[in-house]
Parts: sequence; C-alpha cells; structure tokens
Amino acid sequence: MTFAATHDMHEQATRLFRGKRIVNFAIPLMMLAYLAYIFFAFDIPGLAQRASIDNARTLVGDSYSYKTHVEYDARSDAITVAIEGERKGTYEPGTGPGWLSFDGDIVRGDLGRGHVVTFDDGTVTYDIPDYGPITATPSRNGVDMTFPQGDRTTQPDWINASKNRLAVTTDQGRLTVTRTRAELFKYDYGWELFWFTLDSPFHGKSFGELVSLAFSSDRVVPEKSNIAAMASDFWTNKMWRHGDVAWALFETVLMAFLGTFGAAIVALPLAFLAARNFSPLIAVRFGVRRVFDFVRGVDALIWTIVLARAFGPGPLTGALAILLTDTGSFGKLFSEALENVDEKQIEGVQSTGAKQLQRYRFGVIPQITPVLLSQLLYYLESNTRSATIIGAITGGGIGLLLTQAMITQKDWEEVTYYIVLVILMVMIMDSVSGWLRGRLIGRAEGH
Repeated sequence: MTFAATHDMHEQATRLFRGKRIVNFAIPLMMLAYLAYIFFAFDIPGLAQRASIDNARTLVGDSYSYKTHVEYDARSDAITVAIEGERKGTYEPGTGPGWLSFDGDIVRGDLGRGHVVTFDDGTVTYDIPDYGPITATPSRNGVDMTFPQGDRTTQPDWINASKNRLAVTTDQGRLTVTRTRAELFKYDYGWELFWFTLDSPFHGKSFGELVSLAFSSDRVVPEKSNIAAMASDFWTNKMWRHGDVAWALFETVLMAFLGTFGAAIVALPLAFLAARNFSPLIAVRFGVRRVFDFVRGVDALIWTIVLARAFGPGPLTGALAILLTDTGSFGKLFSEALENVDEKQIEGVQSTGAKQLQRYRFGVIPQITPVLLSQLLYYLESNTRSATIIGAITGGGIGLLLTQAMITQKDWEEVTYYIVLVILMVMIMDSVSGWLRGRLIGRAEGH
C-alpha cells in the first residue's frame, strides 16, 4: 500500500470521526435548546408561582372527607344543619351529628382540641385555644365583631376581617359571617351518607346491628323484608345515587362495546377491498385506504362533537364516534393481516371445489381470526376508558356524572367515587378481555 493511499484512508477516517463527533454534540445541544424553549414557551416559572399548595391540600382533603354545614339565617333566626350543604342531607330541626348540642335556641359545636363555636340569639362565638373568643353578630350595617387581641387590622393571617365579612379558618373548622348569615364548616373523614341517607330507618346503625336486622323476622319496613329494604334504600340513595351511577357505568361499557364491535363488522369486508392480494383494482384499494386514513385521522373526540351537532347528545352518538375512528384503525390492521395470509391454505380449500365465498370463509378467516380477536379485545378495553371522556361530551355514561361533579367544585368525594369506579371498570374489562383472549386465542407458553 502506497503512502498516498494510506494518507487518503487517514483523511477519510478523520472526516468520519469528525462528523460523528459533531453529531454526538449537536443532538444533545438540540435537545437542550428544545427543552429550554418549552421551559419558557409554556411559562414553567409562572406555573410554579401560580401553584397553590393550600388549594391542592383542600382538594385532596375533599376527596376523602366530607363537611357538615351549620348555617344561621339572620333574617329568619333559623339554624339548619346539612351534610355538604345539600337539602337531601339536611337534618331535622333541633338535630345534628354528635359534635353538635342543642339547648333551646342555643347551638354549640365542639370542633375538637378545645375549639368551640356557639350560636346564641344571633351572635356567634368562636372560642379558640391560646387565642381567645371571637364574637360576631350579623346586622344590616355589617358584621359587628370583637377580638380578644387587638382590632381587626392586627389579626393573624388565618383571620380575614372586614366591615361586611368575617372568615376564620383553623385546622378544626371554618367560620364565615356576613350581613345575612353565619356558616360553620366542619370536616370529618369518610363518605357520609354513602350507604343510607338521613331519612332511612337504617341510618346510623352499626354493621353488627345491620347484620342482626338482616336475619331478624321483625320487619323495619312492613311491606318489605329487612334485606330488601336495605338494598332499596342503598340503591335509591338520594345523595350518592348508586342506581344512576350503575346505569351510567352500563352506558359507558355499552358505548365501548357497540362502537368497537360495530367498527369491526364494518371494517372486515372493507379490508378485503384494501388488501393487495384480494382487490386487484388499484383505484379501489387506493380509495378504500384513503377512507380508512380519513376516519381514523380524525380523533374520536372530534367525531363526538360533530355527531353531537348532527344527532344530538346521547350514548348512541358516543358509540358512533368510536365506530368511525375504529373503523379506520381496524381496516388498516385487518387489511395488513389479509395481505399476510398463507396462500397454500386457500389453495387447499379451493382444490375441494369451494366457491370464492367459501374460500374466504374456510381458507382466510381462520388464519386472521387470532389477529382480529386480539385487536378487537384490546380496542374494547381501550375504548372503555375513552368512552368516559366521550360520555362527558355527549351527555351519557359515567363521564357525564363525573363532569357534573367536577363543575360544582363542592362534592369532590363524589369525584373520587366516580374515578374509583372507572378504574375498577377498566380493571374488570382488562381481566375479562385477557380471559377471553386466552380462551379464544390461547396463551403463549409460560404465561
């Protein structure tokens, strides 16, 4: 090898390593530049400033607790006690949870740890340990208030006081007083009235008492057995609406089922027109494939909005949206499976004198059935999740209830309840689809 050839090889190697070195440095620099762009384009510093830990803590707390409202109306001198402030959870006058005591017109609430709130003849007193009593009286001229330590301008940050409003927020509860009313909010752990509402004869009974009543011959409700009465009161619970929630879950699964299997029924015959080995006409294949691209290229949420304008809201609209999107996806998957079938099996069926339709039935369908079923069950599981969001737009299924609960921003324990049910529904669908896949297609060794 001559010196010139060796020199040329050295130059080529040097250029090659120089190019790789540039690429190795350029790619990380481009990624860093992109991340820096995202950092400022999405206003990450501003997001950190706008984040509120207190709001997040309140939101999380609302998900596993409930609040009792004690409201004094200055115009009527009436005091009402309600769970979450709802009429369906309102106690009878003069009654309330155990931490409230009633002595004529005086109502006293023991919030725990020495915090006591007293409603007495239009005046509210909040006695706070290591601080003292705060008194407030609603009136037409504003809120007359007194503090044990200085005037309203020198109070700690957990007290917000002005001429027309007083707000005291502690770890034990929250008191708000305005010109027309005084409201006390106390948080407790759990989902109150989840099983039985206040008007149910089974409310407030322990688990042991309920079990004893279930097997007792003495009927609490004369026309029903105790078990039937318990089931009826639970199913028709006005606060948690278990019956409506169960129907909403059924609608969600039904949307996913109709959309998925409807798409498979529509896509299968069209897939034969899109497969190269079953449709010799290029124009037909091109047209059908472009239709598949179009319907799956538009997201199911967009189809939901379009169809809702055309057919109105409802579960059927959501099912049609899933059907359109999945028709494109199934059409592409099924046509690719058809293009990979074994021609020898088709020829074997043809040798028996089978007609074209019979060749498809006995020579093609058995080959692609595992792929069809596998994709069908996977999409059914995925669409069960998607149907929740679609239902929020079309006004059907558990998605509608979830959206309504979020919009109120009041009963976040209901939001948690619906989310837990959605997760359980997806887990069940995953288990069922896996079981069906194993039964219909079979499992790989070791699975």
